[in-house]
Amino acid sequence: MTVDERGSGPVTDVLIRKVDSHLAALRTGLYGPELELAEQLARCLRELVIATARSSAADRALVRAAVHYFVLRRESRGRLLSVRSLAAAQRVVNKAVRQLGRPDLLVETRRERPSRAPALSAGDGAFR
Repeated sequence: MTVDERGSGPVTDVLIRKVDSHLAALRTGLYGPELELAEQLARCLRELVIATARSSAADRALVRAAVHYFVLRRESRGRLLSVRSLAAAQRVVNKAVRQLGRPDLLVETRRERPSRAPALSAGDGAFR
């Protein structure tokens, strides 16, 4: 059986449902940059699940592991993931993205994004 003949629809649906239901739970307690990070991670994971639905077993396993890492609440204190856990999930998801050759899906936080405005230095006359 080739990869294209496999019925990957149900597995894809289950993973996407896991991501979506976890994101819905996070929306009840997160706001601002933390919620934005959770939404970016969910968006990236959905894209990876769909993009690898007919890929090799190794690629699908990598994405499945990233989904499970995002969904499982390893470092939580209570019902929701801590911000630190979201950062850990971001590292795991970004590692999977790099291994799959999809740098366009890297999840960056605001701090990691390069600033669009040039930084002023003391010699620019900004401090006169």
